[in-house]
Amino acid sequence: MYKVDLPVDQSIEKAAERRRSAETARKARIYNTRHRVMGLDLDALNKQVQEKKHQQNMELQRDKAFDKLREYQDEALLQQDNDEREKRAALHTDLTQYWATHQRVEDSHDADLKCGLKGAFEITIPESELGPASMKIFQGEDIGEEQRRREQMKKRDRDLRAQKEDNERKHVGDKHREMLMSRELVHQDLRGVQLRALEEERKKAARVTLNNYNQALAAERTETLREQHRREERENLAEMRHTLTSDMMTECAEAADSMMGGGRPPRVLIDRWKGMSPEQLNAFHREREEQCLQKQRQRDAEKIQDAAWDLQLLKMSRAAEEEQRKAEELRREKRMQTERYNMQLAEEQQAHQEYLNKKLYTNKPSKDYFYQFNTSSR
Repeated sequence: MYKVDLPVDQSIEKAAERRRSAETARKARIYNTRHRVMGLDLDALNKQVQEKKHQQNMELQRDKAFDKLREYQDEALLQQDNDEREKRAALHTDLTQYWATHQRVEDSHDADLKCGLKGAFEITIPESELGPASMKIFQGEDIGEEQRRREQMKKRDRDLRAQKEDNERKHVGDKHREMLMSRELVHQDLRGVQLRALEEERKKAARVTLNNYNQALAAERTETLREQHRREERENLAEMRHTLTSDMMTECAEAADSMMGGGRPPRVLIDRWKGMSPEQLNAFHREREEQCLQKQRQRDAEKIQDAAWDLQLLKMSRAAEEEQRKAEELRREKRMQTERYNMQLAEEQQAHQEYLNKKLYTNKPSKDYFYQFNTSSR
């Protein structure tokens, strides 16, 4: 498929035509009386109500999603606290078991001093066989060992009880704080629910008020249109009655006559009477007949002119055909002469070729011919 480039002026004209059509369509769309709204636009109001309802539904769904997310986060926090508490308890149990298994007092280096195993060593190993390096307790040292050990045990018990009480108080405080936080969250949730309920009631009351106001406006607009329609009908009936009973429809010639001073002829008021007098009718008929005759003469002249043009065109076409026929005969004669000349040239060429072939194959060359050929080539 070939691409045809339009002329510049034609493309400009097409672009201008497109712009004019677009402008016409835009004006028809803007100035369309069917789509023009005067006063209250019920469609726009209904659309606004639908958009408001959609927005409220979206907000309600968003609030529900936020509530679910908050509940999920609260449950996750509580689960995390429980996991942390269980992890700490398990760690404490493992640590206590490790102490009881791998860090016993009996396995320490000074277990004989702490657990009262000195007599066992004295029984199993005689004192005479012990050297200076085996001494652990010298005479006169560590006099209040038992008392100090009892005080240390009491202090350790007090520390353990205090630590246990602190852990219990901390646990009770954590539970109390969690309970307060839960109450605060529940209070906030209830407050949010109440606020949302109040907001929903307020929006519902506003929607009811707006709907009532729109209905009142619509009723008022409908009543106004009905009253306007009735007034227009009364005015149209009055105008029709006045027109039917006027002098123009009754054709009262006396009411149409107007006497003008200053020597000017009287004239007829055309808004009172549209009739004609006999003189005017005769003048009208004469003028119409003259126009008909003039129109007939004009048509006859046009027919004569068309016939002259047709005759001239016929002569010109015949002359063109005669010139074309002569040119065709001349071309045919030239073509025939060319063909005869070509045939003559072909016959001469063929005769010359036959002569050369006969001379080449029938005559034998002589020694002088070869000698001349060799000398000429040298």
